[in-house]
Amino acid sequence: MTTVSFFATVQDDIQLVEKRIRSQADDKNHPDLSAALEHLLASGGKRMRPTVVFLVGNLLGAPQDKLVTLGAAVEMLHTATLVHDDLIDGSLLRRGTSTLNARWSPAATVLTGDFLFAKAAKLAAEADHLPLMKLFAETLAVIVNGELTQLFAARGSVVRENYYERIYAKTASLFEMSARAAAMVSPADEQTIEALRLFGYEIGMAFQIVDDVLDFTGNQAAVGKPVGSDLLQGLVTLPALYYVENNPEDDDVRLLKDGGWGNRERMERLIVSIRASEAIRQSVDEARERVGRALAAIKRLPDSTEKSALKKLALYIVDRNL
Repeated sequence: MTTVSFFATVQDDIQLVEKRIRSQADDKNHPDLSAALEHLLASGGKRMRPTVVFLVGNLLGAPQDKLVTLGAAVEMLHTATLVHDDLIDGSLLRRGTSTLNARWSPAATVLTGDFLFAKAAKLAAEADHLPLMKLFAETLAVIVNGELTQLFAARGSVVRENYYERIYAKTASLFEMSARAAAMVSPADEQTIEALRLFGYEIGMAFQIVDDVLDFTGNQAAVGKPVGSDLLQGLVTLPALYYVENNPEDDDVRLLKDGGWGNRERMERLIVSIRASEAIRQSVDEARERVGRALAAIKRLPDSTEKSALKKLALYIVDRNL
């Protein structure tokens, strides 16, 4: 499935978001910040979250100016999380392009991420909608709390609930906010807002599950990090969880459960086993189930170009590069 089929509907809107984002770094006192933001914007990314904002908002008749502001706030918040993620993980490439921390010192990278967080919050406030500002603040707290949990408490955990909490904080919370916030600034009733919140939540969870599958099945040269890099860092994602549950007697599984994720040779062997197992298919099936629940959530909404595009976007999430 091509991305054009759902992106084309909001392409002009996304250009307005890009322009709004770039205007946030127009600071003659700190030209390096402008250069950094330009680098981040130019490094790719499909603007999935602003696309959700506009598809939902246009479907429900939200004012365009609020959607542009919200879309820019969401994308800047997402970009800020990537800046900090790459620094924490030591990633030097993202989408084949050098990360900010590959070019700058850790201190400069952290401050740039902080700058983006602050600008994102300012944009959210400019929407002039108090419930939205509260939602934005709550989502930011969820994201940061998830990062702290991943940094200090998640290494080596083979508990499913911990995994779901982690991917909600890392990814699904922002998709959920994108859909819910766009509905909140629209003339929509609470039932519709809740339906769109659930849609955003489920596609966000599916999105991260597929990312975690691609961590095992993707091409190292393309992603710029080792295959199974999450497991090598002690982060047990859904494919590994399925393998652990299906193969409790595997010596490498026992080692992982006993806290031996730091044994690189054994974890690399475990990665090979996971790649060749049913755990990959089971994980993809679970992502598809979540997309099915997302589509069911918006089933009662009236048919429209935007609703059709939301369906295509949801299906694309589980079809990309698999």
